[in-house]
Amino acid sequence: MKKNYTALQLLRFIQRSYAQGWEDSVRRYEELYPKSVATRRRRFQAKKVALTFLLLFTVKLLVAQELTQTIRGRVIDQQSQAVVVGANIIVQNSDPLLGSSTDADGNFRIANVPIGRHTLTVTSIGYENAVIPELVIGSGKEVILTIRLTESLVQMEEIVISAADQEKGKPSNDLAYISARSFTVEETKRYAASVNDPARMALSFAGVASNDDESNNIVIRGNSPRGLLWRIEGVEVPNPNHFGDIGASGGGISMLSVNMLDNSDFYTGAFPAEYGNASSGVFDIKLRKGNNEKREYAFQAGVLGVDFAAEGPFSKNSKASYLVNYRYSTLAVLSQLGIEVNGDAIPNFQDAAFKVHVPTKKAGSFSLWGVGGLSRQEIDDPEETESFRYNMGTAGLSHVYFFGKKTYLESIVSYAQSLNAFSDEEPPFSYNFEERFRKSSLRGSFLLNHKFSARHTLRTGVIASHLNFDLLAQGARDTLSFTEVDSDGSTQLWQGYAQWQFRATEALTFNAGLHQMYFRLNEQQSLEPRIGMRWAFAPRQTLSAGFGVHSRVDPLVNYFATFRQNPDEPYTQPNRNLDLTKSRHYVVGYERTLRDDLRLKVEAYYQQLYDVPIGLSTGSDVPWYAAYSLINYQEGVVDFPLGNNGTGRNYGLELTLEKFFTQNYYFMLTTSLFESKYTPLNGEEYNTRFNGNHVVNFLGGKEFKVGRNKNNVLGLNFRISWVGGNRYTPVDIAASREAGQAIVQWDQPYAAQVPDYFRPDVRVSYRWNRARYSSILSLDVQNVINRSNVFTRFYSASEGDMVDSFQLGLIPILNYRIEF
Repeated sequence: MKKNYTALQLLRFIQRSYAQGWEDSVRRYEELYPKSVATRRRRFQAKKVALTFLLLFTVKLLVAQELTQTIRGRVIDQQSQAVVVGANIIVQNSDPLLGSSTDADGNFRIANVPIGRHTLTVTSIGYENAVIPELVIGSGKEVILTIRLTESLVQMEEIVISAADQEKGKPSNDLAYISARSFTVEETKRYAASVNDPARMALSFAGVASNDDESNNIVIRGNSPRGLLWRIEGVEVPNPNHFGDIGASGGGISMLSVNMLDNSDFYTGAFPAEYGNASSGVFDIKLRKGNNEKREYAFQAGVLGVDFAAEGPFSKNSKASYLVNYRYSTLAVLSQLGIEVNGDAIPNFQDAAFKVHVPTKKAGSFSLWGVGGLSRQEIDDPEETESFRYNMGTAGLSHVYFFGKKTYLESIVSYAQSLNAFSDEEPPFSYNFEERFRKSSLRGSFLLNHKFSARHTLRTGVIASHLNFDLLAQGARDTLSFTEVDSDGSTQLWQGYAQWQFRATEALTFNAGLHQMYFRLNEQQSLEPRIGMRWAFAPRQTLSAGFGVHSRVDPLVNYFATFRQNPDEPYTQPNRNLDLTKSRHYVVGYERTLRDDLRLKVEAYYQQLYDVPIGLSTGSDVPWYAAYSLINYQEGVVDFPLGNNGTGRNYGLELTLEKFFTQNYYFMLTTSLFESKYTPLNGEEYNTRFNGNHVVNFLGGKEFKVGRNKNNVLGLNFRISWVGGNRYTPVDIAASREAGQAIVQWDQPYAAQVPDYFRPDVRVSYRWNRARYSSILSLDVQNVINRSNVFTRFYSASEGDMVDSFQLGLIPILNYRIEF
């Protein structure tokens, strides 16, 4: 039978044959001409070496023409997480056809996959087909996947592979049907202006906006950014962003490195029952496992930071793996090297993360993980000395144990600690102020999932949190001292949930759940029903609906904030018994696949907010107090009396038109039209601070294969954002000029709005693929036209008029990355 050789195998065969022929020739020559053997041997040796180098050079050229990589991973059941044996994984449009099947442990391996973008089709008897699109295969790192299949309700005799089976953006959580999508690490890297930050990447999604270029705080459907929940590896964590203020959910720079991230989920409303203590949105971040077969590294240097990642197995015979990453601020590095950096407050930060994964045959799998960061900024000026710090760290031990093929228990024990510290001293004004908020939490989370059949799945869980705190905020002006917070102690937060999934038919799925939350500090609780539905009522068309009650515990400093009417009275804690802020989410959605790589998605929502803390007085002595509501609160301490008498409502329509990454290009158009209103104590309804009314994003990109052998990739990406301007409370100009200070019209809170925000961003990248490594040079240019977007307006007594405060201008962010 004729054998087929690859170019490399063929050259190695020729080389071996030549070597064997040379030995035979030498042997015959020695027999005939024994006296000149040495001379002839040297000549033959020289020819052998020359030809060997020629062959090796030719091999190198041929290998360079077709660089390849390995795709491997695991296929599991979506509901039960049990391994799927015998699943077929095929690389679409590969010639010759490349593919593999899963073994007894659910693992598969596809070797020699050409670099570039590829789509996988996954089929298995008894399961619905799956398509994994837009995989980026580079020469520097193996691609390791976890693929989830949904058990079919109808046993099919023939399996038909169709590109329409793909559901790009479908959340990993199989109980989420609406207002949810997954995002990939590749998207976080690729989207213009995301700069490897999940929160900034999410600004491209429908219903999401930012009100400040300097922060990655995000406004979801008109809600305050403080309603966002961050979870890492299944448990709640403190704000994982550098330079985060007290009570904030964002900051200047993310602590989450793309070297650590796995595909994760993002929610904008009506969350499944397992998510609690969130009112606006959820980031459910997953950390990937390290490569358990070979050691791999990544180094990255750019304007934001210098970081290094390493991963690999603990030994050749072990399936356990490690993954670690460390990053340090580039500006801080330059400053320590003695290089002058312009600016009076150089941001100094560093962060680290790790994950150790240890699978066992009988005791389940264990994961030890952690994420942490340190950040500080200081100003030393003759008129002001200011220092700001935010430190955060969290670590956990996760264990997954399978009771047969239908039931698993996930247990997580985690510990987290955070510090917000701020000090300000202004000698010319005899003023000083200090904040120091230390918080820690010990959490235990237990999730039990049982799949009764292909139709019925039940998921239940308990989350117990022990919260410690040491809170201090005090200062002095002239001879008068004041205290905002001074308290320490501990309390608990208990959560329990249950959720049932019922698949009535292949096209129709329901879920119903209940989440219970109890806050031990003031014995406040919330019972939260959740329901969802997804119906594929026609080919390529789907209707979805969801409802949920959601609540949020306020930052602890607000419960312990002190208050007194005048300096002669003792301090009190008027907000100690504040109830949980609650909201009801109603969402309906429609999806249509216009063609295999083009999808239209529309969602309409209505949110009722109630038990919202608001100011308790309508008196004219403090006019702003009557208009105050925590709906408009983003960060900081509230040190005056509040009551849960406020309400609010958000409603809107969102549209997403998305073309997946096919034929080397993609685009996504998202449009959101919305209203965000609130009602304080006087019963009147006003715009919230975050009511921008509209958000439009258009992003896209194209890749070009370049280089002599088309192994390199030039990427061009863009994003154009058009967002309603930030709101502010108007000022009576005439009265302000007469009084010499701003006279704010508190009877019209947030009635005024700055001009619309418009910003185009561009990202250019170039990837070199080599036999053993790949490198990427990228340039993100934010606000490429250097437009002066207005942040807010305020009254200037010196100018006697309103003055604009502007957002950031053009910002180029250069970055170099190498993977090997």
